[in-house]
Amino acid sequence: MTGYNGYTDQQLITLLKEGDHSAYARLYDRYFQLLFVYAFKRLKNEAEAKDVVQDFFTVLWVKRGTLNFNCAISAYCFTAVNNRIIDLFLHKRVTDKYMGSISFPTEQEEAKTDHLVREKQLMAYIDKEIQALPVKMRKIFELSRKSNYTYKEIADELSISEKTVHRQMSNALMRLRAKLGLFVFLMLLTKI
Repeated sequence: MTGYNGYTDQQLITLLKEGDHSAYARLYDRYFQLLFVYAFKRLKNEAEAKDVVQDFFTVLWVKRGTLNFNCAISAYCFTAVNNRIIDLFLHKRVTDKYMGSISFPTEQEEAKTDHLVREKQLMAYIDKEIQALPVKMRKIFELSRKSNYTYKEIADELSISEKTVHRQMSNALMRLRAKLGLFVFLMLLTKI
């Protein structure tokens, strides 16, 4: 590659179009640092600047046979890198706008959602256990807890004695307490 040091940009481009790796490497050595400094000044980010310049040189090699240079290679390089920087800025703007339109839940909102999911699961489990009660017991339980009937109103509604209502409710609560445990039982007394 030492022999390529004296070559002009135009000579290196001619060799590059023919697929000469050494000519490509010489162009890379000649322009990489200049293009990197230019990109870094615009982007203020070393990694992004390197990526932009590396992308340019990759495309330069891949499209070497179809490239048409109507100006000096230096002007072509700086224009191509500048266009990539503009594309990067536009992409960032779109990304920022998109990310700004997305709202991420706070820890408090996540906890509330988790609580609601657990409560829904628990209520489904409680309803399942209530449905497993014998029919008459379930009817009395639902009238008492869901419809807020008094024992007297339930007795009148079902044409049974208040004592039967009381006994059925006691039995229903004992069964549910055994199935659901003390904690759920306490919730059942307050929630249903």
